[in-house]
Amino acid sequence: MLKQGILGLLNYGDMSGYEIKTIFQQSLNYFWTAQTSQIYRELQALEKDGWVTATLVAQKGKPDKKVFSITEAGKEELNRWLREDSQASVLRIPLLMQTFFRGECSYEENLAFFKRIADNASSFPGGSELATGVVAAYAAQMGDPEKALFWKFTIEYGKMHEEMLRAWSEKCMKELEAQHEHSAH
Repeated sequence: MLKQGILGLLNYGDMSGYEIKTIFQQSLNYFWTAQTSQIYRELQALEKDGWVTATLVAQKGKPDKKVFSITEAGKEELNRWLREDSQASVLRIPLLMQTFFRGECSYEENLAFFKRIADNASSFPGGSELATGVVAAYAAQMGDPEKALFWKFTIEYGKMHEEMLRAWSEKCMKELEAQHEHSAH
């Protein structure tokens, strides 16, 4: 899906790998992490597939930069992907698989496990507020409120997911503590 994320960004306009990485870190990274090396590797694959083209642009006092553009074939791939059924119905959550078998662990280990989940529910401290500001800035820059609405939807999903994880892990800790207290008597 990293390929499609890069195609989506390039659909907004031509960008260098550095610009893609920067925008990725300021937006998509809230729900899809990617290392710089992965982005550049995918750009090479996209170019090989004919979904993007690269042009060397001369810069004054700096090395030439490679600017990527989405091709018609790349737009077709992006649109194909956008129209396919979401994988949301395919339920594979490693956290729940691990939780299911935690009966093998000690009370202390389990309490620490759920505390880590509660503490790490937000990948970025203040992330949703920061993301809201980034969306507003990009929306103003692009002048396309219809697209910005969908960016806002991803932030809302992130906020709700964080709240759910925090509430769920806190509930699990309370139940663990109650069971531990009950079995101690």
